[in-house]
Amino acid sequence: MTHRIPGRTMSRTFRTLALCFGLFGWPVVSVHGQTAEWKSLMERIAVLCEKGDYDSALVMAERAVGIAEKTGGQDQAFVAQSLSVLGNIYRSQEKRELAVSMYERSLGIREKSLGREHLDLVQNLDGLADIYYSQGSYALAEPLRQRALAILEKSRGPDHLDTAQALNDLGVLYHAEGKYSQAESVHLRSLGIREKALGPEHRDVAQSLNNLAAVFKAQGRYPEAVLQHKRSLAIREKTLGPEHPGVALALNALASLHRILGQYAEAEALYKRALAIREKALGEFHADLSETLNNLGILYKNQGRFAEAEPLYKRSLAIDEKVLGPNHPKTGFAVNNLAMLAYARGRHRDAELLFKRTLTIFEAALGPDHPDVAVVLSNMAELYRTQGEYAKAEPLQARSLSIREKQLGPNHTDVARSLNNLALIYTAQGRYAQAEASLKRALEIWESVLGPHHPELVAILLNTSDVYRKTGRVTEAELLEVRAASLRPIKQ
Repeated sequence: MTHRIPGRTMSRTFRTLALCFGLFGWPVVSVHGQTAEWKSLMERIAVLCEKGDYDSALVMAERAVGIAEKTGGQDQAFVAQSLSVLGNIYRSQEKRELAVSMYERSLGIREKSLGREHLDLVQNLDGLADIYYSQGSYALAEPLRQRALAILEKSRGPDHLDTAQALNDLGVLYHAEGKYSQAESVHLRSLGIREKALGPEHRDVAQSLNNLAAVFKAQGRYPEAVLQHKRSLAIREKTLGPEHPGVALALNALASLHRILGQYAEAEALYKRALAIREKALGEFHADLSETLNNLGILYKNQGRFAEAEPLYKRSLAIDEKVLGPNHPKTGFAVNNLAMLAYARGRHRDAELLFKRTLTIFEAALGPDHPDVAVVLSNMAELYRTQGEYAKAEPLQARSLSIREKQLGPNHTDVARSLNNLALIYTAQGRYAQAEASLKRALEIWESVLGPHHPELVAILLNTSDVYRKTGRVTEAELLEVRAASLRPIKQ
């Protein structure tokens, strides 16, 4: 019997961006050489961005750049500011290439006029890092995050709250890269700064606790993750009130952890409470409501409660299509999860069509080499493998592996997942030497990143045991099976 690492349903977490005027809520600045018209445009842009009217803001920002370039003379400070604001608006419209161009121009001006360690550079560094992060280009984002942190540490000080935010952002990036020890270290430092400056019950402390818990969860350190999530929830309930949408965010995170642990009753109660809060506070059509519907659907699917999961997934998709449009990445997540449900129910043709739609959305919105594209490719490959269509499955799984190696590095746990699933294709075709080599590499990655006792090693150990049995190495197979049995999480 083969044991695939489950196809990826997609729970959604998106970093909220303080657009138009930068990550730290930078004000409409007064810079030398500005004109009254330019300043008026900046103030109007801020109002339009607050309203979400980015099309009108874009027109004014382009005018502001023109005015700045015409009248800036030798002092380019407000040219750089205008370009930075224009880049933020392009980013809000997901015009990433234009945003990158504006940020790079602004950064070049500031480096030339202010030096490479000036605080104003942080706006551009963060803008560029945000775009690269959203594209899954983590190797490009990392040096930008590190440089922004170094500037803030020098300019603001090592214990400033802006430094804590930069540490938090770097921790989120390290987590995505699978650099869990580094992620833990910077999150702990961010947490320490926030607790000291704001007290132990501030909302920003809750954010740090939530992100730290996510790192613990990824490492299989579930008891520690539960403690951090519970503390984060308690802070939000006390500071925001029990029915605030911020409380729903914490409930979702804690529920997802209980779901992973197989504690389904606890998870369901938490998801339902989060759903009730969001329906009351946000109305019937809101992206955050869609998230909770999606996650409750995942819970029901995992329990085999397919008839209950389907309407939740469909409602989540309908919200995303209405609020964000049919081609937004979040809409793609909803389509992927409907595909996973169809796959679980044996509706393979429906699943195939939905996976193809997801792939089209992601490739267009995120680019062909984004890690989320790799997730869908792997899911499609698993669909074809279980139908015995190995000629279709293998190139998709190989492409998924290639993307992950390129974007995440050769030792990321998602690389191990692709290697495991590729080994299943080899095993089914009797290509045991290739299967064993892929599984050996996958196991080495898991053990090096997460240690020898993580529950996700179970699938790789059992798949390797299957290869050993098929090649007559029964004793070796039995040893792996005993080890796998000792790693299975206990459901309570």
